[in-house]
This record gives sequence, C-alpha cells and structure tokens, in this order.
Amino acid sequence: MLKFVKNHLESITGIEIYPIISLSIFFTFFMLLFWWVFTAKKEYINKVSDLPLDN
Repeated sequence: MLKFVKNHLESITGIEIYPIISLSIFFTFFMLLFWWVFTAKKEYINKVSDLPLDN
C-alpha cells in the first residue's frame, strides 16, 4: 500500500515543495509561540491563570 502511494506521489511534478512549506509553517508558528511566551507580561499570565478559579 505504501509503495503504491509513494510511486503515485513521485509521479506528481512539483510535489517536493509541500513538505518544505509545511515545515516552514510549523517552525514559524512555534517560534512565534515561544517568542510570545517569553515576552508576555507576568501580570497577564497571572490574571489568565486565575480565571478558572474565579467562579
């Protein structure tokens, strides 16, 4: 089954760009997420972490 899919995908021209695009989107998303986590203000983090306990 995998051999059939691999042979079929190899016959499509330009298919090699999709894994590169996927990896770049994945990498960019997580780099932005790490940047946001490290630059977030402590007051905001404390406020948001207390929200479930406010009831």
